[in-house]
Amino acid sequence: MGLFDRFAAKNTNPEPGTPASEPNPEKKPAPGGVLPQLAAAREKLKGGDLPAAMAIYESVLATASERSDILMTISADLGTTGHVREIIEVLAPRYDVEKHGAAAGINLLQAYLATRDAEAAQHLLDLLFSLQRPDLEARLVGFSNVIAELFISEGESEHVDHAEKKISLASLSKPVWFYGLESLAPHLLPAKEGKLRRLAFAQCALPGMENTDAQAAKPENELGRLTRGIPLWLADAFSFSAGYNAVAAVGTIGHHYALFPLEWVSENIRQLNDSSDNGLDYVVTGALRNRNDDYELVLRIWEVKKFRELKVFNARWTPSTADADLKKLFDQLSAYMEWKALPAGRGLAYSAPAAPHAYALGLGASLTHFLGEKDVLSPDQVPADLSAVLAAARANPDLPAAQLGLVAALLRLKAKGAPLEPEAFKHACDWLASPGAQGADVSALAVKLA
Repeated sequence: MGLFDRFAAKNTNPEPGTPASEPNPEKKPAPGGVLPQLAAAREKLKGGDLPAAMAIYESVLATASERSDILMTISADLGTTGHVREIIEVLAPRYDVEKHGAAAGINLLQAYLATRDAEAAQHLLDLLFSLQRPDLEARLVGFSNVIAELFISEGESEHVDHAEKKISLASLSKPVWFYGLESLAPHLLPAKEGKLRRLAFAQCALPGMENTDAQAAKPENELGRLTRGIPLWLADAFSFSAGYNAVAAVGTIGHHYALFPLEWVSENIRQLNDSSDNGLDYVVTGALRNRNDDYELVLRIWEVKKFRELKVFNARWTPSTADADLKKLFDQLSAYMEWKALPAGRGLAYSAPAAPHAYALGLGASLTHFLGEKDVLSPDQVPADLSAVLAAARANPDLPAAQLGLVAALLRLKAKGAPLEPEAFKHACDWLASPGAQGADVSALAVKLA
């Protein structure tokens, strides 16, 4: 069952994400050819003709708006094609909790949640509770918790400038450390077979952050770097998982990074999906908060086809517990997404970072050096040294990807004719002479650095 379903079904253990069931669903035949009209509207949606589909819906609802099965079908078709706001447009002025029952109301409620309209969602939830349906109580309590989170987010965003800004999304289809090594060591990238699920990790939001425009225009600080480094780390890991094609998406404005003061909503997911060449199956969004060095990260997994939120993961850490808590978060995420290592011999063998916090920061810095080289970021946005990349390599001595990130950064400097930083150069050369580099078959890169 999806977020927006056409028919209600019995469910003895309902959870948020699937509509509730009606005890006696209507089974009346559709008079006047209503079902063929709905089928025609569905085809219009599949063909991308939303106005034509909406015109059909208005015609149908002119005579059949009291039928709950019609509202269910319309909301299901709109939801599965990504038109969540149109669900609200069609259902909100017509839905009556006593007349239409719980199932259509839950589809409307989930549309409110997807658009993060906490006030409307709370009002509708109160109406659904008034039905006093014991079979829905646990489900509705789950929605109540989600709405409470939305109200907290709204409070954080009260002082945020909501003016629309042109944000460009840069998608990285390969691990960021691999850029610059494509022609030198192509064997490092895993070779995959079969049908692959397309998975994107989006730049984390910073809910409630004030003056994001002014902060984003400055060279990145550690918090901003983490908003990009965390999705880069997760995309990196899933690049080595059988069954997935993983990408990371980060935002830029002009020639500097973007910062997101609000969590992504379904419309942002749709825009990311539309910008992808072959579409996406799943998107993982995140929200990062920092209060006096107490960090909280919320990851949300979205199924793109039905624009539904599948699962939420939380992690909290302080500087002393960051690595342990981030490892735990990744273990939970990878178990849920059924991460599975590729067979031996398909690219670089995957190993998890011993220090994921430093590794994420190193990946974020590597991205900045890479985008600076491509003139996506202006020179004043690029760090003057490789300290973060070197720190990631030192903190993860047995992780080839961390070492290769440093090698790739040094090769970029050499290509530009810039002097190579002595500490970074020595560390890279020492590793390239090590058994780890030999095992990864990259020892020959030492010649390129010399």
